[in-house]
Amino acid sequence: MPSQVPLVHPSALRLFLEVADLGSFSKAAIARRTVQSHISRQISELERQCGVLLFRRTGRGVVLTEVGQQIVPRVRTWLAETDQLVNDIKSSAQVPLGEVRLGILPSAAHPLVTTVYERARERYPRVKLRVREGQGAELDALLESGVVDLAILFRDEKSAHSDEQHLATVDTFLVGAANDEITSAATIAFSRLDRLPMVLPSRPSSWRHLLDEVSRRKGIAFHVVMEADSVTIQKEIAAKGGAYSILGPYAMMEDVRVGRLQASRIVNPDIKRFVTLAMPKKGPLTLACKVIAQLIQQTAKELEGKGALRLGPGTTKARTGARANRTKQLSV
Repeated sequence: MPSQVPLVHPSALRLFLEVADLGSFSKAAIARRTVQSHISRQISELERQCGVLLFRRTGRGVVLTEVGQQIVPRVRTWLAETDQLVNDIKSSAQVPLGEVRLGILPSAAHPLVTTVYERARERYPRVKLRVREGQGAELDALLESGVVDLAILFRDEKSAHSDEQHLATVDTFLVGAANDEITSAATIAFSRLDRLPMVLPSRPSSWRHLLDEVSRRKGIAFHVVMEADSVTIQKEIAAKGGAYSILGPYAMMEDVRVGRLQASRIVNPDIKRFVTLAMPKKGPLTLACKVIAQLIQQTAKELEGKGALRLGPGTTKARTGARANRTKQLSV
C-alpha cells in the first residue's frame, strides 16, 4: 500500500506566508502573540511535511529558499480561492454570520473599536469579532497574507487607494504627567521638544521615522531615554513624570479625562495622521466583513461629528485646580 501523503492545513500555509512577508520568526511571533520557538516548530513541521526546506535561517531572520520563492504565488492563489469558496457559502445565506478578523494598532482600540464591538453584538449576533493588535508594518503584512480581514491603520498621508477608506484625521500631542509645566498649555511648538527626555517607539517604525524626519528638518534632537513599542508603557512612564511621549488622541484620551496624563497639541508644524480602514487588495469581502466595515466607518464618522475626543471641564486641569476655566481639545 502506498504511503499516505500528509495533508497540510491552511493555517500552516497562512503562517508560511506571514513569515515570508515579515522575514522573521520573531516578528511573526509578536504578531501572533506567541513565542518565537512556537513559530519555529510550526514552520519546521511544515517543512517536514513538504519534505523540503522553505526558509534559510540567517543572523537577521529568515529568507525564502528557491523552493519557497516558487511556491509563494501558488500558495497565495490557493488560499485566496479557498477563502472565496468559504465566502460564497457564507454570503449565500444573506445573513451576516461567521468570524471577522480585525487588525488594529493598540492606540486605536478605544473608543472606536469598543463602540463597534457593542453595536455589532447588538445588530449582528451571528458575527464574531476577533481583534488582533500589531504595529503598522505587521498589520499590512497580516492583511496581505490573509491573517486578518480588515485593518485599522494610521497613515502619514491621506490614502487615495480604493482598498483604503478614510476614517478620521487626528492631531499629535506631547504627553506628560498631570500638573506638568511643559504640557500645561493647549499647544506646544515642536521646537520645544528639543532635548526633552522621551519615550518613543523603537526603529524601524514608520511613526518613529516621521518624528525623526520632522526633528531633523527643525534642527532639534530627541533625548530618548527609553524605546518602547507598547503604548501602555509609554503612558505609564509619562504619568510618573520626568519623561514624555508623543501620541495621538485615541491612545490617551481616557487618561487625560481622569487626570492621569496631561497633553498639549504639537504645532509648528502640525503633525496630522490619517486613520484608515484597510481592506484586502484581492478578493471580495464576506457579508459579515462588509457589515463590520460599514459599521466601523459609521461609528468613526459619528465619533468625529459628536466631538467624542474633545476634552472640556473636568479634565486634568479642572481636577487639580490649575486653570480650571481653560479647556483643551483633542480634535479629530
